[in-house]
This record gives sequence, C-alpha cells and structure tokens, in this order.
Amino acid sequence: MTDYEQFKKDILELTGIDLNAYKERQMKRRIHTLSTKYGFKTYNDFFQDLKKNAEHRKHFMNYLTINVSEFYRNPQQWEVLESKVIPELLTKNKHALKIWSAACSTGDEPYTIIMIMKEMFPNVKVSLLATDLDDKVIEYAKEGCYAQKSIANLPQKYVQKYFKKEANGMYRLSREIMDCVEFKQHNLLADRYDTNFDLIVCRNVLIYFTEEAKLEVFKRFHSSLRPEGYLFIGSTEQILQARSIHFEPQFSFFYKKV
Repeated sequence: MTDYEQFKKDILELTGIDLNAYKERQMKRRIHTLSTKYGFKTYNDFFQDLKKNAEHRKHFMNYLTINVSEFYRNPQQWEVLESKVIPELLTKNKHALKIWSAACSTGDEPYTIIMIMKEMFPNVKVSLLATDLDDKVIEYAKEGCYAQKSIANLPQKYVQKYFKKEANGMYRLSREIMDCVEFKQHNLLADRYDTNFDLIVCRNVLIYFTEEAKLEVFKRFHSSLRPEGYLFIGSTEQILQARSIHFEPQFSFFYKKV
C-alpha cells in the first residue's frame, strides 16, 4: 500500500482523527490488516470505501483504539491510590472529588474507582466522568457485564458485594456502582477537556502515541487538573519531561500538578 501521507490527511478531514499522533509502524500494520480484510490494496481505495460506507467507517474508527482493560489491574498501584493519593486529595476537599477516567475502555477502571470510594470513603461525593474514543466499548461498559477474567484481580470483597454471577458465567455489576459513572465519547487529541479535576486516570493508552502527541496530552491533563491534583498513568508509561511541564512525580505512576 502506498500514499500513507495523503491517507492521513483524508482521514483527519473525514473523521477528525489525526493519525500523525500515533506511532506509524504500529498504525500502518493495523490499517493494513483491516483494509486487506475488506479487499483493498491501496490507501486511496480503502479511503474511498470509508467515505461511502458508514458501517466500515465506524468499524475503522473503533478498530484504531486498542482496548485492553481489567478491574484492579496492577493491584499495588490501586493500593497506593486508596491509601495515599485519595486521602491526600481529601485533605483539600473533605466532602467531594471530581475524577476523570480518560480512555476508559470497557469501564473496568472507572467502576473500580467507584467501588474503592464506596468501600473506603463512603461519605465522599464523587463525580466521575469516563470517556473513550470507541463508542462500542462505551456501550459495553454501560451494560456492566463482565467475564471472570476481567475481575480476576479484584479483591473478593468487591466481587461478592457488587457482582452477581449469571447463568452464562458472566458477572453482572450492580446498578449502585454503574449509576455513579457518566460515560461520554471523547477524542483526547481533538476534543475540549473539562477542568478542575482532582484526579485524572489515563493508563496504558498513550504508549500508542508519538512522543510529541503524548507531551501535548500530558500538558492538557495538567491544565485540566486543579492545583495539587493527581494524574495516574499506566505501568508501562512515564512522563519524561514531567518537571518541565510542572508535574512532580510523587509515587510510581502518580504525578502531582505543581
């Protein structure tokens, strides 16, 4: 396949997704796999199809996002969140927290946060926004039904209290937890960011972005946090120029706005 540069321009105009922000080799491989599946050999032929075929276009947009998620992924990090970060945030505002789960995938992380808050900080009012580019995973999250492997790392007290095992072996999350999360579609590279968050959680998605795109997103996260708010990133990530954009590393994978 040739003329990837023109394809990127066309896709930006058609969908608002800037492929320049993604690592090229990885993105080309994913696009090639999908275009081959549809029977196209050139970027232009594939683009012409995406322009005309709304179903293919939607599938393409969702396919670009890599969704890997599970409840309580990397347990030690969640323990730091509940034992150190949240108590510190509550010294500033004892009664309420505003949280954003960015690139939330199938909802495992925002729902984990709500369970922790209900168990450990039941008197705190939580406003939790969960966003993702992929509307299919948002719909999945709203269903609140998960396979056993998704909850394998979750402490048993949460499984027993907030899930009900169904006849098909899936685990249904209680409405008490689901009703606490507001889901929205959102493009980290193009859409407006809300402000005054106490905590932003964005884990294991920026690894697919170029260094330039990552830095821009981190700067925008910084602007979205209130002073001394926290950014919680994934175990495969780090902010290389943290202090230059006014983030202070506090604990592993937690950065404070300074």
